Amino acid sequence: MPMQTIRTRMAGDNPSPIEARALLIPGLAHAFFTRDGGVSTGLYAGLNTGTGSADNRALVLENRRRAARHLGVAPERLATPYQVHGTNALIVEEAWAPGEGPKADALVTATPGLAIGVGTADCGPVLFADPQARVIGAAHAGWKGALAGILESTIASMATLGAERTRIVAVLGPTISASAYEVGPEFSEHFTADDPANDRFFRPAERPGHEWFDLPGYIVARLRRAGVAHAESVGLCTYADEARFFSYRRATHRSEPDYGRLLAAIALRGG
Repeated sequence: MPMQTIRTRMAGDNPSPIEARALLIPGLAHAFFTRDGGVSTGLYAGLNTGTGSADNRALVLENRRRAARHLGVAPERLATPYQVHGTNALIVEEAWAPGEGPKADALVTATPGLAIGVGTADCGPVLFADPQARVIGAAHAGWKGALAGILESTIASMATLGAERTRIVAVLGPTISASAYEVGPEFSEHFTADDPANDRFFRPAERPGHEWFDLPGYIVARLRRAGVAHAESVGLCTYADEARFFSYRRATHRSEPDYGRLLAAIALRGG
């Protein structure tokens, strides 16, 4: 991905997230947060915002406070769901206590001053905005959710608030790349059964019967097929860049007991 499509905000001990130029829209704040600028230690070193992790809760809440501050909202105005790899895209007007969110894999809002976000550690975080309707969304797209339709559900929920897909900008944040996502012999069948053309997102791996899966490519293709005005990926791999990103698969390969979660969030200014 050409570097002009993203920028990294460097701010010392504060969060230094990835920003997509396509989402640098007046009246809107967004961030694909990295590990930088957090207070967690050990396996979670950095900005771990995952309330579902076994990290010290006080540290997680401080990390979330820092992320909310960066977005220009109060900590209690940052809403993240309980993610289940499904297709529920929930319209929200108020936040809830950290870790007490409803089961959903996307949040949509038109409420100023409310930040909505999702947590990832290899899955695809997608941020959406219709600048004209002032409707935003955040979706967690792992392979199950992407295949089942979480991206399309997010767009549909945005439409109920007045968004039009032909105005929506969608950006995929840091995600595990095809060079790090090796899958077994039955995995690709889920995708080719849905659409034979999906075989283009797989290439043979060194191990017999295994393949490399291009999850970012698949997500961006789904977004474009859904008819959004603009869809892109920031082109960064969570698995390969340990300094900046948490990775479930990297932790699994190392037999580590847990892993941190990265926050991707978006907010309408004001409110």
